[in-house]
This record gives sequence, structure tokens and C-alpha cells, in this order.
Amino acid sequence: MGAESAAPEGPASSYSSMTELLGLCAEASIHEIAWADGIGLRDAETLRSGIAEIWSTMCGCIEEGLSLRGELPGPLRVRRRAAEGWGTLPSEAVEERLALYAMAVNEQNAAGRRVVTAPTNGAAGVIPAVMYHALGGGAAPRKHVETFLLTATAVGSIIKARASVSGAEAGCQAEVGSACAMAAAGLTAVRGGTPAQVENAAEIAIEHHLGLTCDPVGGLVQIPCIERNAVAASTALTASRLALLGDGSHVVPLDTALETMRQTGADMSSRYKETSLGGLAVNVVEC
Repeated sequence: MGAESAAPEGPASSYSSMTELLGLCAEASIHEIAWADGIGLRDAETLRSGIAEIWSTMCGCIEEGLSLRGELPGPLRVRRRAAEGWGTLPSEAVEERLALYAMAVNEQNAAGRRVVTAPTNGAAGVIPAVMYHALGGGAAPRKHVETFLLTATAVGSIIKARASVSGAEAGCQAEVGSACAMAAAGLTAVRGGTPAQVENAAEIAIEHHLGLTCDPVGGLVQIPCIERNAVAASTALTASRLALLGDGSHVVPLDTALETMRQTGADMSSRYKETSLGGLAVNVVEC
């Protein structure tokens, strides 16, 4: 696993469910509520500088990852592909760039470099990739960075409170699924979505990761983790687009999807929870 970047704590518990959070949104947006909670734990300057440090670290991780070639550590001899793909990518390949951003981060994680837990190391590529892709790189306006990360943090805190972000506890639905929901929520907020549309985007992302197992080959965060982050980044983009097509009304609330994730994780065999005892971990011959 890669080294973690220092990050400020999440918001205080003025809400513990999306239903409660939406109830607070009559007079404020989700990111404004998260900001208010955050300055309840620290002063505004510290909070703002902490957010800026997180974003700077994410950008640095992507950019360095896109410049490095060779093999990742470990017996699988997995080749770095982000830099190779970046070097041959045609200018019109827009969404391929999104995938390479995510892979660059997770290759850095697999190489023991510095990443931001978002919400975990194994799922560290999804949020940075979606942000970098949607906000136009590291020079994104501070307002957009703060809106994205504060909204994502609010959703992540609810996921952690009501279900899990741990692959060892609930499988990869809890890691990459949570990262996808956080990214979809943040992106929807930046694109002007209402709190209801933000909730809808997060629910779509979680719903389509339910049951995802954590089965790293050789116990390494390489296969299928690196590609899985790229796929989840694309799913976050799709979830946001779908949510913005509607008015936020939908059948399955995020809280219900999270309870389903919690139950699914409880029912899931421990062989599929970051143990390397099932799934791809035992069906791929290690080289």
C-alpha cells in the first residue's frame, strides 16, 4: 500500500444519514453544510489549507504516475500502463484520459508512493481522476475544488456511519463503491446539481457496485484493483450524468442502498473480503 497523505478530519456529526443531511439543505448546499461542520473542528484557514493540500497531493500523484514506466514491485511483475497509454493517446480520446488518471494513482499506490486515502488506499484513484478530468487539471478554481471535496466528504461520512468503507469488512463494494459514490456526488455538485441530484448520483454509483468482492491476486493492490479504479471513475461520470438528467426523484434512497451494502457485506464470505482466499485471487496463476 502507498503512503498516506495527511488529511483533515471529516465533518462533525450534524447528520448521520442522507435523509438527515437533505433535511438540512433547505437553507444551504451540501458542501456549505460540510464546511460549517468542518470549521466547528478547526479554523477556516486551516480547513481551507488542508483541502488545498489534499488536492495538490492528488494532482501530484496523477502527474507523477503518468510519467513513470517499468514494473510495479512484487512477484506478479505488473507493468505500469498509465504512462505508456498517455504517451500514445490521441487528442480526441477524452474519457480514456479519465481512465489513465485513475490508473496512474493506483500504480503509485502499488509502488508505495504517496496517495490520498479517498476513502482508502486501494480506492485512491477514483476521486482524483474524476476531479482532474472534470475540473481541467491542477489549476482548477478553488471554489470548485472545495465544493467537490466537501460534498464527497459529506457523502463518505454517511457511508462510513451507515455501512463501511473497508474492503476487509464488506468487500470492494465498500472501497471502490464508496469512492465512486463520493466522486459522483462531488461531480454533480460542481456541475450545479441540487442536493437531491447529488443524492441520486451517489445512490446510482453505490447501487451498481453492490456485491463487489475484494479479491486481490497475491494479496497485492494491483490486480484487479488498478483497472477497477479506472472503471469506477467512468461509472461515477455516468452516475452524475444520469442524475443531472432528472430532478433528483428516484425509487431507491441512498440510505436504503447503504443498508443493503451493509447487509451484503455481513453476508459475504470472508474469502471475498481482502483475504486473497477467493475469487481472482485463487483463479489466477501467479507468475
